[in-house]
Amino acid sequence: MTDSYTLRGEAIAATILARGAELSSLSNADGAELLWQAGPQWPRHAPILFPIVGRLKGDTLRHNGKAYPMTQHGFARDRRFEWLERGARSCRLVLADDAETRARYPFAFSLEVTYSVDDAALEVAFDIVNTGDEVLPASLGGHPAFNWPLVQGLPKDAYTLSFAKDESAPIRRLKDGLMRPQSEPTPVKGRTLALSERLFDDDAMILDQVASSSVRFAAAQGPAIELSWNGFRELGVWSKPGGAPFLCIEPWRGFASPAEFDGEFADKPGVMHIAPGGRQSLSYRIRVS
Repeated sequence: MTDSYTLRGEAIAATILARGAELSSLSNADGAELLWQAGPQWPRHAPILFPIVGRLKGDTLRHNGKAYPMTQHGFARDRRFEWLERGARSCRLVLADDAETRARYPFAFSLEVTYSVDDAALEVAFDIVNTGDEVLPASLGGHPAFNWPLVQGLPKDAYTLSFAKDESAPIRRLKDGLMRPQSEPTPVKGRTLALSERLFDDDAMILDQVASSSVRFAAAQGPAIELSWNGFRELGVWSKPGGAPFLCIEPWRGFASPAEFDGEFADKPGVMHIAPGGRQSLSYRIRVS
């Protein structure tokens, strides 16, 4: 089986791995690599977070009074997806439940991921299908990591995130991987977040009341990345505390368990509930310039 596949548009190229259906390379018209290349600071590129986003208390999923082991961000990022279609401009992969997933997540599901390129943009579309006979509780998130800086030699604090709308709502932070009870004032000023390593001394920034559906990552010169999303309700922004040459811009549908929550997974704040035979579709789009 093919382990990777590359799509090419007029001004973009994207390589997708079968393992985790993970985007592993994203280059622009000049051939410049924009995606973090899984260096020693963090060994991933753009993992798919499913069936949870973040961490559950005690790394345990509870369903109908039973406990199942579930580590941070779920298992999809470490499973091999099957190729369904591969064309010049798009490819589609699928992960379905099996004995191994049901030992950790006792639900029937199908997760399809479609990558497609046009001109200078890559779209990543997700379809979660409930193939079982009970309601499917699930979360899903994107986790693309971009080189920071995008051009060698530019300082990291030359970059900003520019949101489509004012972002005045408070943000959330984590403690031991779980959502803290209290929010804190946002560091976003109007529509602009000035980027610096110190923003991540306290781990990820979580915008759980994000007003925008797009954000632009850029400096005054060099390549720019615009990431937009549909169906996602939260946004995580993360780099490794202590400094690392990448920035993750993460559209989420769901988030880590609140520190005080240890109940049934279906009751956890933020999860989707998909009816038997139902489908939930979400997508995000990366445009490079």
